[in-house]
Amino acid sequence: MIEMSSKTVTGPVIRLHPADNVVIARIDVAIGTPVPSEDFVCRSQVTAGYKIAARPIGKGEPIRKYNVVIGFAATDIVPGTMVHSHNVEFREFDRDYAFGAEYQPVEMVPEAERATFQGIVRDNGEVATRNYIGVLSTVNCSATVVHKIAEWFTPERLADYPNVDGVVAFSHSIGCGMEMSGEPMVLLRRTMAGYARHPNLAAALIVGLGCERNQLAGLMDQEDLKVDSRLHTFIMQESGGTRRTIEAGVAAVQALLPEANRVKRTTVSASHLKIGLQCGGSDGFSSITANPSLGAAMDLLVRHGGTAILSETPEIYGVEHTLTRRAVSREVGEKLVERIRWWKDEYSVGRDVQINGQVSPGNQVGGLANIFEKSIGSSMKGGTGPLMEVYRYAEPVRKHGLVFMDTPGFDPVSATGQIAGGANLIAFTTGRGSMFGAKPVPSLKLATNTPMYNRLTEDMDLNCGGILDGVASIESVGQAIFEALLAAASGEQTKSEMLGLGDHEFVPWQIGIMS
Repeated sequence: MIEMSSKTVTGPVIRLHPADNVVIARIDVAIGTPVPSEDFVCRSQVTAGYKIAARPIGKGEPIRKYNVVIGFAATDIVPGTMVHSHNVEFREFDRDYAFGAEYQPVEMVPEAERATFQGIVRDNGEVATRNYIGVLSTVNCSATVVHKIAEWFTPERLADYPNVDGVVAFSHSIGCGMEMSGEPMVLLRRTMAGYARHPNLAAALIVGLGCERNQLAGLMDQEDLKVDSRLHTFIMQESGGTRRTIEAGVAAVQALLPEANRVKRTTVSASHLKIGLQCGGSDGFSSITANPSLGAAMDLLVRHGGTAILSETPEIYGVEHTLTRRAVSREVGEKLVERIRWWKDEYSVGRDVQINGQVSPGNQVGGLANIFEKSIGSSMKGGTGPLMEVYRYAEPVRKHGLVFMDTPGFDPVSATGQIAGGANLIAFTTGRGSMFGAKPVPSLKLATNTPMYNRLTEDMDLNCGGILDGVASIESVGQAIFEALLAAASGEQTKSEMLGLGDHEFVPWQIGIMS
C-alpha cells in the first residue's frame, strides 16, 4: 500500500518515505542550494516537482519513490543531482502479488449516520445526479443527425423545463468498417447501452443509418433494450433521410420533456454515489497532493457505502501488486493481473505506448520519468481500502467499495467506460491543467498545485496545492473533496458544466481492426 504522511509540507524538498533514495523539489531549487534536512547541496537546477538524489545511487540500483521501484539508475548518480528520464532506465522487475495478504474489511459508518445528497430517484431505484435527455448514434453516419437534434434544444427552448439539464448528443467515429462480431462490437454495444440506461438520462433516443455493421436490431438484442416510454429508436433510411429524421427526433424529445421535467431531488444516502476516478496532465506533485487527497475522499466515500471506480490500466502498471495485496479474494486479484497481462502480452506488444514505459511529453515536462512513476500517483486516487471487484470496460458496476475497471489511460475513453458502467460523477485530478467535462455526469477538477490553479481558476474546482504551500493536509483536502462531490451530486454546477464541456467526450474504446 502506498501512503503519504498527512502532515503539511515545508522546506525546499519533500521526503515521501524513509527508504527513498530521492526527494522531491517542493519549489524550484537552484544550483548550490543547501538542503540541511537531507545533508546535501543541490548540484542541479531543479524544477519544482522533479526528483533529486538524496544519497549516492550506483548504476543499476533501483530508484525508490514512496519505497516503490520506479526505475533503475542508468549511471552513477551523486547526491544533489536531478533524477529524471535522462539518468533513469525503465525495465521490468519482479513483483509479489500476494493476493489478499493485506485485505482488511472497511469499517463502515452506521447507516443512520451516513452522509447524504440531493439526488433524483428513478422508478427502478437508481439515483441520478443530473437529468438529461440523450440522443445516441449507432454509427458515425448518424452523428450529424443526433447533434442536430440536440442542438435544436437551446436554453431558450428549454426554459419551460427547468428540471431538465439539457439534451445531449452522444456520437462516435465507429459502428461500421469494423468487425461485425466479437469483442470490439460487443464492447461498443455494451458502452452504448450503459449510456442509454444511465440514471442521469430521463430518456434516450438511438438513431441508426440502416446499413451499418452496428445494426440497431443487433444492439437492442445483445443488450436486451426495449422501445418504451423512455427509449425511442430511428433508422434514417426508413425515416425519410436526414431532414425528416431530425424533425422526428426533435418531435420525440419535445414529447418527452414534460415527463422528464417532473423530477424532484430528494435526500438520499451517499451510498448511491459511484465516482469515476481520472487523472490527466499529471505532474510531479500529483502523487503528493491531489491524488492522495482524492484517495482520502474515496476512503470516506467507501466508509459511507459509496463506490470508487479506479481505472486506466496502463497507469496502475508497476504498482498493481499494491492492489492485488488488498483484494477481497484471490479471484479478484487474479482478474486484475489477467487484464495487465492482456495489455502487455497481446494488446500493446511492440507499440510505443504508456504501459511499455513512455509517458506523454506533458507528463515528462511535469517531472514524471516513466509509467512506473506515474502509476504511483494514479493508483492513489482509489484510496487505501480493499479492492472489491475488477470489471471489463463498460461493464455494469454492481459492487460497492473500491473497484477497478479495465480502460485505457486516455481520459475521454476511460471516463466513457466508467459512465457506461454507472458512474454518476467524475473526479479528475490534474497537475498541468486538463480541460474536461463528461456529460451526462458532472466532472469535478482537482488541481495539484497553486500556480496552475491560479492560472486556470475558470476550469479548476478545487485547489489541492495548499498541501505544498504548508497550509493544508491530505486529510483536510480529502474532506473538502468529499464535501464538494456531495454538493456537485446535489446539483451544484461544476466548472466544466459552467463552460459547457462534455458534448464531445463520448469516446467508446476502439480495440478492433478497421476495414
